[in-house]
Amino acid sequence: MKALDLLYQGKAKSAYLTDDPDLVVLRFRDDTSAFDGEVIEQLVDKGAINNQFNGFIMEALGAAGIPTHFEKLLNANESVVKRLDMIPVECVVRNQAAGSLVRRLGIEEGLSFDPPLFELFLKNDELHDPMITEHHVEAFRWATRAEMATMHDLTLRVNEVLRAMFFDVGLLLVDFKIEFGRFHGEIFLGDEFSPDGCRLWDIETGEKKDKDRFRQGLGGVVEAYRDVSERLGIKLDA
Repeated sequence: MKALDLLYQGKAKSAYLTDDPDLVVLRFRDDTSAFDGEVIEQLVDKGAINNQFNGFIMEALGAAGIPTHFEKLLNANESVVKRLDMIPVECVVRNQAAGSLVRRLGIEEGLSFDPPLFELFLKNDELHDPMITEHHVEAFRWATRAEMATMHDLTLRVNEVLRAMFFDVGLLLVDFKIEFGRFHGEIFLGDEFSPDGCRLWDIETGEKKDKDRFRQGLGGVVEAYRDVSERLGIKLDA
């Protein structure tokens, strides 16, 4: 299977049609952005690392019974995935306080939540992804109440699976965002799960191993992504 016409291009990935109307090719690029695309740089090998990292995570989630759009790795930078009708809502889980939550509420970074905090944001860069509620989702018909309940449950299951996985290799899964879409009427996890869309801190040192290194000018972004991949046992072709 190979990529044909460009379907859409996001900040870090491009999607291409294939000869199967139910499948697309996702190409992970080296583009790295922050602050809703205001800052963009090229980081060599980041696309390949994220593609393979995502494939590993999606397979682990699939094995845990969570429906995902992932089909297979095509090469170092590309994957074959189901073509979803994406829901424009970001589901966020926070195990510790960081990022926008700290700024919004003026709380201390690292504050733990038990149970985890669940939040929703509208996926819209021009509006800076405003926070929304389930009532907004239903009122604007982005998803039904039943679909939203499924997304909520699946997001918390993802957290359970991945929080334990990262803890086992000495990392705290601080928070993450995921997106969902419809495939033949059913809800599937879509988009990607990589260090671009989550926060990971070293348990012993507190060192950040995610895109905050780029946002905060800490450097060593690709090196951090490699370290996380190696801890998980991902054999990278990059």
